[in-house]
Amino acid sequence: MATADTNLTESLASRPSKRPSKSFARRSLNRFLHLLCRMSPGSGSFRIWLHRRRGVRIGEGVFIGDDVYLENEYPEAVEIQDGVQIGLRSVILAHTRGKGKVVIEKDAYVGVGCLIVSSSDRTLTIGQGSVITAGSVVSASVPPLTLFGSEKARPLAHVTKPLPLCSEYMEFVRGLRPIEQKKTSPARADI
Repeated sequence: MATADTNLTESLASRPSKRPSKSFARRSLNRFLHLLCRMSPGSGSFRIWLHRRRGVRIGEGVFIGDDVYLENEYPEAVEIQDGVQIGLRSVILAHTRGKGKVVIEKDAYVGVGCLIVSSSDRTLTIGQGSVITAGSVVSASVPPLTLFGSEKARPLAHVTKPLPLCSEYMEFVRGLRPIEQKKTSPARADI
């Protein structure tokens, strides 16, 4: 057992440190500016100016809605090209366990409440003119001129015991009943 513990300790000690290359002062300033960006008016002006001060590369004619979370740790890893529109409360992350990159190309549209996340050492691109529908999760590149989104929400089960009235979550789960599937006509694309 001691050998396993020693091997684990040596393995952890030999890993390269993933400390940020920015100073504490710069990281703190980025976080402060980010909070201002999320709360300030000026979705096409002042907010854009603040994000540029943080290091985000932003083109002309960009709209960033209220409370949009744009990469906090590595703002320089986000590029937003001309004419892009990003809807209210969307989240764009360019890191998961290491720095990646997110590029949103010209005239793309990101709907309300979307999550766009790139993983370590990868570039996620939202192609030129693409539309990401509201509430979508994007973790891989989207080709240009593509409508991309999650399926519409649908009924999953009948609730016999409302969750707020249950003392335990499993009581709620035990009260769920299947919904019988009806045969329907071929699905149509609703936006």
